Amino acid sequence: MSVCAVLLVLVVLPSAESSFRFASYYGDHMVLQKAPSKAVIWGYGEVGATVTVSLYKDLDTVSKKSVFINEPEAVWRVVLDPIDHGGPYQLVATQHYEGEITYIMLTDILFGDVWLCGGQSNMEMTVSQIFNASKELKKAVHYPNVRLFTAALETSPTELEDLAKVDLQWSLPTPENLGNGNFTYFSAVCWLFGRHLHRRLKYPIGLVESVWGGTPVEAWSSKRALSKCGLKPPECTMDEFYYAGPCTFSVLWNAMIHPLLNMTIKGAIWYQGEQNTATDTDLYNCTFPAMIEDWRQSFHEGSSGQTDQHFPFGFVQLSTNQKSKELDNFPIIRWHQTADYGFAPNPKMVNTFMAVAMDLGDERSPYGCIHPRDKQTVAYRLYLGARAIAYGDKISFRGPFPEKMDVDYSASYINITYDQEILVTPSNQSLFEVLCKNTMNDHGEDSVYWAPAALMSTLPRVVTVSFKQCAQISGIRYAWTDWPCEYKDCPIYSSNGRLPAPLFIKYIQQD
Repeated sequence: MSVCAVLLVLVVLPSAESSFRFASYYGDHMVLQKAPSKAVIWGYGEVGATVTVSLYKDLDTVSKKSVFINEPEAVWRVVLDPIDHGGPYQLVATQHYEGEITYIMLTDILFGDVWLCGGQSNMEMTVSQIFNASKELKKAVHYPNVRLFTAALETSPTELEDLAKVDLQWSLPTPENLGNGNFTYFSAVCWLFGRHLHRRLKYPIGLVESVWGGTPVEAWSSKRALSKCGLKPPECTMDEFYYAGPCTFSVLWNAMIHPLLNMTIKGAIWYQGEQNTATDTDLYNCTFPAMIEDWRQSFHEGSSGQTDQHFPFGFVQLSTNQKSKELDNFPIIRWHQTADYGFAPNPKMVNTFMAVAMDLGDERSPYGCIHPRDKQTVAYRLYLGARAIAYGDKISFRGPFPEKMDVDYSASYINITYDQEILVTPSNQSLFEVLCKNTMNDHGEDSVYWAPAALMSTLPRVVTVSFKQCAQISGIRYAWTDWPCEYKDCPIYSSNGRLPAPLFIKYIQQD
């Protein structure tokens, strides 16, 4: 039956007071997850009613599902048939209740891949705040099949079933909604990432933003996830003035993530961690992986198994904040972002990918040094990871990482063998340090400290560093500082693609 024929028998439109409606994040212009996954559609209606959800394309019925509304929730929910990428479609929900037929209709529906974008203020920065903003904003109209949605900033002490408020209902990209002020909507990193994917995949991309600046990972984690790291929901552990956003445990999970769990998604990207340089820093190697796994399981269950329970999860390893060498909370969080492996994916963080950003410092950023403006490079590095992990492309997406270290104590040098060919820049920096132990200081005690290690020579995959100033060493690390190098000028990159080598730290047992 055609959609026109259907509409002839539907006689009532829902009034403003009607309980029959879609959940908050369904609207005209939305993107639903394509096959092989199935999209979940849900909403509210009258207890005892029957709701039929029909999907149409070119006047033909593509999918049709019916459900009876039971007590007490008055919620209806269907799972559509798998739909390949493309569109546009029309979605009609029809309620039969006490002899009355009511319908609601959504138009211009596309099927593609849906990505969730989360985190704090560096994910929140809009296109108007980044380098070449006016040029980037002009490109928006050329990507009508990349669609945008933004959840409003809300907190809740309990888990909400639906969003309390929406800031940007599903929309086509425009200069207005991509450049809407500072730290509002829409996320520059999210948009640029989605644009890259669309250009590569040639089908629709849906981008769902749920972010809040100045927030710790604990606020985005469920009580269940936090309990795995020995945390119980308290009030904020620091002076409220320090936080730009809410910090009470689980309040953003409750209000801005839990309501989305029925949504079928392809994957997620995440830019957060700055707040945790001052909040439970030493636990981030537990709390961040625990949050990822909890989100995965929760979205899988919430979507009736349609979201992969190991869905790809990309994240940005922190950029820079201060050039002071006295503080090391930023490198600690960078290391903990990888569950202390130094790279992703890894055994504790499967199906993840990481964009290193420590070489993108922006000392002149008008939004503060902690908010670098080069979000294009961040998004592109995330995109490379997504291509490899989410889409299986055989491409380089990680910077070089050590796979072997050989220490020659007689000659006082270390050969560091990387897992790929490297490019060493002429920056005259080393960034290598050794944990030096020199016997007997002025007080008759051993002196242990981190000392610079000179970069002596390089081969296609090997770097040699010297520790001649040390009697003994018990560790080596690289780039272990808040602001390790100037813009795109760290010492070591991949030879193909110029992806920066991430920081590492390794303790050495002397024979």
